[in-house]
Amino acid sequence: MKKLLAILLAAVLLLGLLAGCASGRETLTILNWGDYMDPDIIKQFERENNVRIRYSTMASNEEMLVKLQAPDNVFDLCFPSDYIIERLIKLDLLHPLNKENIPNRANIGERFWAATDVFDPGNVYSVPYMWGTVGILYNEDKVDEPVDSWSILWDERYAGQVIMYDSVRDSIAVALLKLGFDINTRDADEVTQARDALIWQRKNIVKGYGTDEIKADMVNGKAALAVVYSGDAVYAMDENDTLNYSVPLEGSNLWFDNMIIPKTSKNKELAEKFINFLCDAEVAAQNTEYIGYSTPNDAAFVLLPAWLRACEAYNPPPDVWARTQVFRDLGDFARVFNEAWDAVMKS
Repeated sequence: MKKLLAILLAAVLLLGLLAGCASGRETLTILNWGDYMDPDIIKQFERENNVRIRYSTMASNEEMLVKLQAPDNVFDLCFPSDYIIERLIKLDLLHPLNKENIPNRANIGERFWAATDVFDPGNVYSVPYMWGTVGILYNEDKVDEPVDSWSILWDERYAGQVIMYDSVRDSIAVALLKLGFDINTRDADEVTQARDALIWQRKNIVKGYGTDEIKADMVNGKAALAVVYSGDAVYAMDENDTLNYSVPLEGSNLWFDNMIIPKTSKNKELAEKFINFLCDAEVAAQNTEYIGYSTPNDAAFVLLPAWLRACEAYNPPPDVWARTQVFRDLGDFARVFNEAWDAVMKS
């Protein structure tokens, strides 16, 4: 359903683009994840500013990087994740943001600026959009023990009942954490150990690998445990009250998707105006409720329903936050991770 909505949204926005070209309106070209923005918010900005938005989607950060490096890149605003922003900065592919054009950035909480400063020192090039954790979504009717360690995903009692996330960084991170290693390790031997653990797990435990469809599978009782992003956990738990979410004690990834402007943008000021619009408290509250992922906008957070603010998957307590870390750009060492993941997928 999420992918269908993304396709329909893209079709509607493409028609809007064609109409905008015919009317001579200025066009803002966006690259974002599928179904990762409330369409009503897009329409509101178009209406209030007499502009058109062209909205394209991406399946991965790496796909976005390829698009931004292409000589015919046309994007004005993108929504990449933490570690890829670090790489984009190194490649000199981003515009520094004019903070005077984004006064609503004051609504972003200080702890989020501190966290994103790790990959964007001084927060020069990016503004936090959404954030969350990676953890285990589990069915309490199928799991009768504490879900507080990644090791449960290797427990033979759950053979054929575990879904892993189809992602190099996320799944290798799970194995690294289980083994007591850092998710940003540059030690090839540690990555090899994680690879071997994942190969054993695939042969003996794993039911399958997935992405967007995992939450539906869990809602429908097709597995006992799954690695998911916290926003998907919020959605799934709202649909099925037998589901719960845990960030294991060994730690996890604290991820951020941020707003950036490519250096090739022809509409930098309009892009900054849209960033400022998305940082408005009421707009950000509406957007986070539509998406289901956590907002870094403190002014928006207080406007959310009490049940959502109290949900630990959406708003993890300090002890959970303290045992998470942000993915860093691996540089050339990414090849070691990719080769390990290829070996897992071919096993």
